[in-house]
Amino acid sequence: MLLRLFIILTFAIFSILMKNYLQLLRVEQWVKNVFVFIPLFFSGNFLDFSLFMASVFGFLVFSLAASSIYIFNDYLDIASDREHPEKCLRPLASGAVSRASAKILFVFLLISCALMLGAGQWGLDLEMKTFALIILLYILMNIAYSIKLKHIAVVDVSTIAFGFVLRVFAGGSITGIPVSQWAVLLTFVLALVLAVGKRRGELIAAQTTGKTRKALDGYNLPFADTILALSSTLTVVCYVMFTFSPEVQQRFHQRIFYTIFFVIFAVLRYLQLILVYNSTEPPAKILFRDRYIQMMIIGWLAVFMLHLYFNEKVESPLENSLRTENKIKR
Repeated sequence: MLLRLFIILTFAIFSILMKNYLQLLRVEQWVKNVFVFIPLFFSGNFLDFSLFMASVFGFLVFSLAASSIYIFNDYLDIASDREHPEKCLRPLASGAVSRASAKILFVFLLISCALMLGAGQWGLDLEMKTFALIILLYILMNIAYSIKLKHIAVVDVSTIAFGFVLRVFAGGSITGIPVSQWAVLLTFVLALVLAVGKRRGELIAAQTTGKTRKALDGYNLPFADTILALSSTLTVVCYVMFTFSPEVQQRFHQRIFYTIFFVIFAVLRYLQLILVYNSTEPPAKILFRDRYIQMMIIGWLAVFMLHLYFNEKVESPLENSLRTENKIKR
């Protein structure tokens, strides 16, 4: 009986500790790192096992690097987080994880990144030089963000957006797949939409709880709404131009243009949640909870997968008749 009770208590304590450390690592935020797979997906080589595993490797390294930054940021914000109605529940702010443990975990993650980069270069025979430089740039940029840049309006959201661009470049470098200019611009403006939406949520929350960060002094609701409108428009325009680019038209066929309707609806739904319902949730939580956006993403992925992997350049009836007519003339 005592042994069973001891086992139950040990398991309960271990579960609580693991929950706290997973929360400190912000594992749920790893969903952002799926941008590493974008070059592979759009290249049409997603089913190539070696390239897929290279992207998975890049995803894991990027996730460890991102988690180390979350720890660094939370460590710096312990005092301010304790005064916040929600952030006070974070492991460091609440005291669930000690500062010493956070330091050890931070160093451990950085060492793990370095070891994985070495293993990728010499053990897995991957081209890691450019990828390693991107990881280093990401870490240094986000250290600067945590210390200073997040307190400067506009610079803060631009830094976040550039972090997503680095994810795309990382996916391209580790697989050797070139990243198109439209993909870079589209990634940046889409990430800007998400980042500004989060800042707008903080402005709404600040009306009742008080401002939680210095950068909010450089924002107000009309300004945030203007940036949202501009960046949302640019997202749709960039996606249209992306679908019209010659390499995409050749790879996916002209009908890939119709996937724009999924993108438009998803953007409009996100704007509705932010502007109409005044959602204050982070973009990752909105993605996990909103069924409408999830359906649009699934539909978009399904159409792309069909055109890219199961239906190579299927001709429409009009195109087929024109091709037949040209053959007859010849």
